[in-house]
Amino acid sequence: MSQSDLPATSGTSVWSWRNRTALRRFLSTEAGSSVVLLCAALVALVWANVAGKSYEAFWHSELSVTWGDHGISMSAVEWINSGLMAFYFFVVGLEARREFDVGDLRERRRVLLPVVAGLGGMLVSVLIYLAVTTSGGGAHGWGVALSTDTAIALGLLALVGPRYPAPLRAFLLTVVITDDLVALVAIATVYTDDIKLVPLLLACLLFAITVVAVLVPVQRGFVYLLLGLATWVALDGSGVDPVVIGLALGLLTYARPVAQERLSEATDSFRDFREQPTSSLARSARASVRAAVPPNERLQELYHPWTSYVIVPLFALANAGIVINGEFLAAAVRSPITWGVVAAFVVGKPAGILGGSWLVTRLSGGRVRPPVGWASVVGSGTLSGIGFTLSLLIATLAFRGPELQEAKLGVLAAAVISAGLTWVAFRVTAALPAERRVRALLGGADSIIDLAEPVDPERDHVRGPEESLVTLVEYGDFECPYCGQAEPIVRELLADFGDLRYVWRHLPLRDVHPNAQLAAEASEAAARQEGFWEMHDVLMAHQDALRMPDLVRYADELGLDVPAFTRELQRHEDLFRVAEDIGSADLSGVRGTPTFFVNGLRHHGEYDIASLTEAIRLAKARAVAGR
Repeated sequence: MSQSDLPATSGTSVWSWRNRTALRRFLSTEAGSSVVLLCAALVALVWANVAGKSYEAFWHSELSVTWGDHGISMSAVEWINSGLMAFYFFVVGLEARREFDVGDLRERRRVLLPVVAGLGGMLVSVLIYLAVTTSGGGAHGWGVALSTDTAIALGLLALVGPRYPAPLRAFLLTVVITDDLVALVAIATVYTDDIKLVPLLLACLLFAITVVAVLVPVQRGFVYLLLGLATWVALDGSGVDPVVIGLALGLLTYARPVAQERLSEATDSFRDFREQPTSSLARSARASVRAAVPPNERLQELYHPWTSYVIVPLFALANAGIVINGEFLAAAVRSPITWGVVAAFVVGKPAGILGGSWLVTRLSGGRVRPPVGWASVVGSGTLSGIGFTLSLLIATLAFRGPELQEAKLGVLAAAVISAGLTWVAFRVTAALPAERRVRALLGGADSIIDLAEPVDPERDHVRGPEESLVTLVEYGDFECPYCGQAEPIVRELLADFGDLRYVWRHLPLRDVHPNAQLAAEASEAAARQEGFWEMHDVLMAHQDALRMPDLVRYADELGLDVPAFTRELQRHEDLFRVAEDIGSADLSGVRGTPTFFVNGLRHHGEYDIASLTEAIRLAKARAVAGR
């Protein structure tokens, strides 16, 4: 396939057009879904106040699922809260596991501080709630103050957050996942009245079987679906709210890149199908290609839009409706429950998260510190004051009647106030001078290094100034059409960033590009005559003509010593040099081309001009903050 055969993409690469990454999709989806969620909550409030009886009747109508003499009967709102929300927490678990496997939290030392911050936020929130409610009743509802709403917090971050959201987002995600885990444990224990031992043991056994299936691993998705449904039913029968199983299953689903053998199997299966296009070989090729993509990425792509645009808004529609009138507001203003919830989220969450982060930093002597700046820690604290899904869910378990409505009002009011405080915090930070703003947002924590072999100017092929703050490394293949799509983008980056250092390393995909290896050796043969970049540019411009006669012709056109060039190619004198790059790619977990590293950190986003520009600016800001 030549570059001209690729479809038009409106200025973006074909790779980005076809394969938007999980992080990019998650960010864009969360921003849009937060608006849908807000609309659903407003509709619920209008519905409850205009036609309150129909609102209550609709969501409390009984729905039953039966099989033989057995069955489950719950109201519509209970099906949403315990059933669909389990699916939502499954997707939250997927995103958390992605961060632990390939995101900013794959270095385990980075997990400690945000976990302690999350625990600190919960502890201070609960203590404030208890202090407000102990004398006036409602103390048993302390669980309402535990959890942050993941979807709204991340969506608001995407809407009003700083220019460099990725590190802050990873920190915030760890904090809110800690909240969710503790809140789900509270639901399963404190807010469960009657636990039946036999169904609970059965649920534990089924979950253990699921863990074994992941470790084997079992590749059939329907096996996990059946095990998940069976575990959900067993938990429901035990008296434990089955919503907890969703997060547990999500955290089990790995996001690590698959082994090279999987990619080779996919290539072989597709080649077999190309030679004999039969239905059986089509099934085999389809299965091999699916197995070559981490299950976490596949499932996020499939389910995340459903949870963001359907399940969470549906939850808001079913739970956010409260009748607001003068009598209710007068009672709520005097209610310790309402004020306890508001104070817990608006004051307790930021204070606990900031205090927990400071305490770990101080006790460790600065060895463990936030992966972001202190302004970002404060912003995470105010964002964590948005408690919606689990807070409303626990409220429905802890309260009834007027107390439930007062707790819901507190949750909604706290979310609005916390959103406003977040906007103020980031606007104040944005008004700081550039260098102080960067330090306030990013801090001075060391960046993760994914590049196994550091850049060596004596060995690597480098464009740009050696003293640059940012180095962009590309593992590429001269015959890869996507590398051809990336080439003009790299040139534009070099033009836009005069101080950018760019490094090319070889990764010829010999199983799909038969001429890539020889082309890589040709560039090294040219490098012996100080002509690497000239040959590189010619090869990238003629990706469909990389056979031996073509390479010799290019050498002649560039004015190289053709006999020496030809001799070196025929003897494969640069085979080992190319193999060294291939080995370093394997050590760095590179499986395809092009793959970019920015200051040693692997770029998981799209490689269009906007995404790479953002990554380079972030790397430059981090380098400035770390000086």
